[in-house]
Amino acid sequence: MLDLVRTRSPEEEIVASPMAIRGLTVSYGQKPAVFSVDMTVQPGAMTAIIGPNGAGKSTLLKAALGVIKPLSGRVTVYGKPLAAQRARIAYVPQRASVDWDFPTRVRDVVIMGLYRELGLLRRVKPRHVERTMDCLARVGMTDFADRQIGQLSGGQQQRVFLARALAQEADLYLLDEPFAGVDAATEKAIIGVLKALKDEGKTVVAVHHDLATVVDYFDRVFLINTRKVAEGSVGDAFTAETLQAAYGGRLATAQIDQISRALG
Repeated sequence: MLDLVRTRSPEEEIVASPMAIRGLTVSYGQKPAVFSVDMTVQPGAMTAIIGPNGAGKSTLLKAALGVIKPLSGRVTVYGKPLAAQRARIAYVPQRASVDWDFPTRVRDVVIMGLYRELGLLRRVKPRHVERTMDCLARVGMTDFADRQIGQLSGGQQQRVFLARALAQEADLYLLDEPFAGVDAATEKAIIGVLKALKDEGKTVVAVHHDLATVVDYFDRVFLINTRKVAEGSVGDAFTAETLQAAYGGRLATAQIDQISRALG
């Protein structure tokens, strides 16, 4: 039987990918934090970036976004340079990196997600307010719209920043440890919103640290320990072998066995 399936060329993969990273290297001083990493984000999927502490997970995401400057490498978004496609990306930083003492209301934080649309005059129209409240409703924070952001719990703050990302109506959502330090109810709410985005055809990439929830939460994984260790579907790339390669002796045998059972 004639096989009509055609494998994409490397350049076609880059054009089709919401974010394609090639040869990315970042160094802090003399030691590389990320070394010559390639990553091809698959459209319409939820991908977890995982690896041990200090492996370069957050650095990879920040360098791909231009938040920090890499030594070398190329990043494209939907086949075009990052600078031309920023409007298609929404980014949720680590909660610990935000100044929560800044005196602003919850609704104002979400409206910040509309800065490209508002323009230089920053005129907020009724439709912008309506979208803001809709995004707060999606994360269960409507009743806190007029609360000062610093008065919220850690989980509530994370929900607000996710609402800000939703307001951007992006195609690609990048999140840096969205579940770190949040309560169980907030984690459930966040993963529900992210899965709804995927159902809408959006692409989600998140730095993630809880290996026990990878199988339930994500479609794909990208394992890193300074260099790329593995990339692919959860079933193919999230295995005892790849985890040992990424984490070395840092994972207990019981953890490996638990993950293996979850994978069936």
